[in-house]
Amino acid sequence: MFALRPSNRRRNLWAVSLLDVRPTDRVLEIGFGPGIAIAAFAGRATEGHVFGIDHSQAMVRHAGRRNSAALRANRVHLTQASVEQVPAFSDPLDVILAVNSVGFWPDPVERLRELRRLLRPGGRIALVSQPRCPGATRDATVRASQELQNLLTQAGFTHLRVETLDLNPPVACVLATNPAP
Repeated sequence: MFALRPSNRRRNLWAVSLLDVRPTDRVLEIGFGPGIAIAAFAGRATEGHVFGIDHSQAMVRHAGRRNSAALRANRVHLTQASVEQVPAFSDPLDVILAVNSVGFWPDPVERLRELRRLLRPGGRIALVSQPRCPGATRDATVRASQELQNLLTQAGFTHLRVETLDLNPPVACVLATNPAP
């Protein structure tokens, strides 16, 4: 269902496009759902690696089918895990993406601090929110964007930038950088 909804596809592909993923990048998506962004990342990080965690075994299976060739080529790695159980990585990550999931994280500032430790200095993170509550409006998107900015700032990220995709309701993507030590 999530993969078939045009707004979900558009939102995920848009978020990937904002991250300027390079061929050698190491990317992590948290809450990858049906694997739309994972596939887009795999198409960009052709010499790198794309990792994904999702708490749902059904989504791991679904995304695995969508990304089967990249999985076989050992360029995509999907794990059933929550944001509290992010696996260890042998090398720092370049990019992290989370779409419509931060609101479900326990202690999101601490989770973001942990994610920041996984990013190389200068690494990029994008948190995306499209309010899905009944009657959500542009104002709800603005509020969600501000909350994401506050969380990222508290976690130590810098160079925050907000992009908006004009859907109904609008989608906000807050991008930030892991500063050099």
